[in-house]
Amino acid sequence: MTNPSFSAVLRLLGANARLEERFSGGLGSLHGLALKEVLLLMHLAQAPRRRLSRIDLAKRLYVSPSTVTRMAAPLEKLKMVSREADPRDARLAYVVLTEAGLELVANAQASLEIMAADVFRDRWTQPEIATLADLLGRLTAGQPGDLG
Repeated sequence: MTNPSFSAVLRLLGANARLEERFSGGLGSLHGLALKEVLLLMHLAQAPRRRLSRIDLAKRLYVSPSTVTRMAAPLEKLKMVSREADPRDARLAYVVLTEAGLELVANAQASLEIMAADVFRDRWTQPEIATLADLLGRLTAGQPGDLG
């Protein structure tokens, strides 16, 4: 008999991989962005002054600060984000969502919401989806990466 916790974790990991693949492909074809890039922009859109440090973004995305730097560089070239130095600490810089980035993230988030609804269509009721969201929320409660 398999440990239920182990089975649940394996199924969550498998579901995550399938969802990332599905959403990245859809967002890429519609908006030219990968899922992680959209999530980065969504975090900035929700942040005070639409800016976060690389370290804060890394915590929210569950990646390293250097990965955030690599992710932000092409977004900066596309004028979706900019860099802003901290006036009090030269070592600290912020990634800032631009107006163009704000428009793009709004469109990408709308697409993501449609794709998310499609995942559950004809499978689960709205109360079941709400229960799943609540249960999964317990896994990330208090973590900075929670957008939901």
